[in-house]
Amino acid sequence: MATMLTKPTADVLLELDGQFAYVTLNRPEKRNALSEAVMSALIAALREINKTPEVRAVILKANGTIFSSGHDLSELVGRTVIEYKRIFDVCVELMETIHEIQQPVIAQVQGPATAAGCQLVATCDLAIAADNAWFATPGVKIGLFCSTPMVPVTRAISRKKAMEMLLTGEPISAADAVSSGLINKAVPAVKLEEAVHELATAIADVSPNVIALGKEAFYRQIDMPEAKAYAYTREVMTFNALMPDAHEGITAFLQKRKAHWPRRST
Repeated sequence: MATMLTKPTADVLLELDGQFAYVTLNRPEKRNALSEAVMSALIAALREINKTPEVRAVILKANGTIFSSGHDLSELVGRTVIEYKRIFDVCVELMETIHEIQQPVIAQVQGPATAAGCQLVATCDLAIAADNAWFATPGVKIGLFCSTPMVPVTRAISRKKAMEMLLTGEPISAADAVSSGLINKAVPAVKLEEAVHELATAIADVSPNVIALGKEAFYRQIDMPEAKAYAYTREVMTFNALMPDAHEGITAFLQKRKAHWPRRST
């Protein structure tokens, strides 16, 4: 039975359902725009999930036909430099929080994801979209280059494709997003929830402690020079080999039985 942790009228909903947490953008009348308040609520929800050992995976989704149109443009007119800086600081904090929490975050993209909405998808650890969804970084068209969305997008796809998206603001289809590496998979809209649940279940079947260790190691090593990355990951694997999870997993494999993973440490 799902447990609702926020009010049904809130702009961000958080539900816990066994091994999964569902974080839902609930501002369809505003195209699920990422206002400062919405971004702060997302950060709070993710940090609450991080403190919940039972949760193995997080599904980030949205109500309505649009996943997210990006920043709330009504907040980006006539502000002071301090106010602009605060808004973009909160945005960066949100993206960093997605990477910092121990559970993998899967974007369930049912519709268009643009600007900071595209940034949100690119930042998530995994992403599955409906095949009629599309993605864009269109800030250049309104005089505000998608500089912060550029960070995760350029780390997910090729430089040439990223530059095309950023310089033209033109959208790419879900199929193009798969081939360019922005998302993992595109499926018919009616199969979206099922595909995300299947992926989340595969994650939930393995050790939560090892998932947490591996997720942190992934983001730490990804931009290191090769020699430094090997030096770091060698230490990670040594630590991992000493964990009860490794002993249980290897023993279960050798005994041809299902592993019984230790509870996730917080």
